Amino acid sequence: MKLYFSPGACSLSPHIVLLEAGLAHTIEKVDLRGKKTASGLDFRAINSKGYVPALETDSGQVLTEGPVIAQYLADLAPEKNLAPPNGSMERYQMMSWLNFVATEIHKNFSPLFDPTGSDDVKAAAFKNLGQRYGHLDGALDGREYLTGQFSLADIYLYVVTNWAGHVKFDLAPFPNVQAFQQRIGARPAVQQALRAEGLLH
Repeated sequence: MKLYFSPGACSLSPHIVLLEAGLAHTIEKVDLRGKKTASGLDFRAINSKGYVPALETDSGQVLTEGPVIAQYLADLAPEKNLAPPNGSMERYQMMSWLNFVATEIHKNFSPLFDPTGSDDVKAAAFKNLGQRYGHLDGALDGREYLTGQFSLADIYLYVVTNWAGHVKFDLAPFPNVQAFQQRIGARPAVQQALRAEGLLH
């Protein structure tokens, strides 16, 4: 399998999953501005949407969208318990958190990375993030992980929350989230992925 990634982007989430699951893989960096891979390929020929992540499976098929790739990978290594079994209520609860992170956290960070974004749009994004992280801080009160057991949802939340410093979103009001970040960040697979992407030396 090959994961196409950009350092620190949401593609870091399936990268961590690959390592947590112990699955054989390679990675290839993508220049998102030029839409070129490190080997010189046109990335749009791999993923016509033009953004990471994209996973080329062993059969040659390409999967896109981080939460879907993460679930595919987790299901290849069920013994690692990165996702509850398909069809179980626990699986749907985890998927609920994946959707929350994708639509309520990830997408509210996006305007803050846009240099052409208006001040009003950015102010709304900061306000939304404050509300969403307030909810997360409550959900993490007295528990280590979103569903009570380490899962894909925790990995995805960790990755997008890492963006807070880049956009000057203050996590100080959310001590449970801060403790969560430290807990997930200390995992060996997370450290390995960060090093592989040049984010940790």
